[in-house]
Amino acid sequence: MKTTIKWLGAAIALGFACNCGAQPAAYPNKPIRLIVPYAPGGVADLLSRIVAQRLGPLYNQQIIIDNRPGSGGHVGGDIAAKSAPDGYTIVLATIAHNAAYAMYSKLSYDPARDLQPVVLLAESQGVLVVHPSLPVRSVKEFLALARARPGDLNYGSAGPGSATHMAAELFKMVAKVNLTHIPYKGSGPAMTDLIGGQIHLMFENVSTALPHVKARKIRALGVTSRQRMASLPEVPPISESGVPGYEAVPYYTISTASKVPMDIVRKLNADIDNIVRHPDLAPRWNELGITPLGGSPEAAVKRNAAETAVWTRVIKTAGIRAD
Repeated sequence: MKTTIKWLGAAIALGFACNCGAQPAAYPNKPIRLIVPYAPGGVADLLSRIVAQRLGPLYNQQIIIDNRPGSGGHVGGDIAAKSAPDGYTIVLATIAHNAAYAMYSKLSYDPARDLQPVVLLAESQGVLVVHPSLPVRSVKEFLALARARPGDLNYGSAGPGSATHMAAELFKMVAKVNLTHIPYKGSGPAMTDLIGGQIHLMFENVSTALPHVKARKIRALGVTSRQRMASLPEVPPISESGVPGYEAVPYYTISTASKVPMDIVRKLNADIDNIVRHPDLAPRWNELGITPLGGSPEAAVKRNAAETAVWTRVIKTAGIRAD
């Protein structure tokens, strides 16, 4: 009897020891992959790298930037959505993943169901830019040319459903002009072709376009926000230049697979929120024409819902199909 009790006691003690040893290690205890669903060179890529540079030392882990362009950002979105729900794969999500997916009927994942926003990262300002060979120097002159040549002028974008695509489609709808869409796998390749004269125009993020505007490789006609920008003070808002009511402000989230536990989501949220709001990054945000946002995961969900309503209406009104 005593032998049996001793044996049971030893077994229980061993069981406790095994259970303690099986407890999961604190998150994060290995590198984190940050998927950028566009080619290098655009604002999404820049934002991701800034976050990674700060988050890596904070976690004492490598943050691996993984550029996965294609399908207007949905190649990368699909990878993130189908990754293990452990918080070790996150994605820089844009309007394509957060709001403008009604144009697809055959996506291999459901962005609204399979991704969850971790944090509102930032929003940026856009600008309508044209190749210098186009004989226009204002939005009004551009409208006259576009109406005289319906369908002849082509614009580049980062891909179907991207912010650069949606800004152009909203412009087409509100201004009642016909422009031809040329999708790319990111803003970087599209800008290269704009500078080279292979396309006529873009609705690009100011941070990407500004150096080329200053170098006079492209010409800025109007900003997509309702206010002028400090970095382009001479360029008026499109809404004041012949297209009343027009406004398109790209925004970005860090998102992850929908089944990642909420405690991990909230940890990522708090840490990335502190990064984007840190005062010493303010000069960098100003330089890039970016407004940091931050806030709770619930705030990101609310923003996504509001933006989805707006862009679904644009997509249905314009009859945009991407598959």
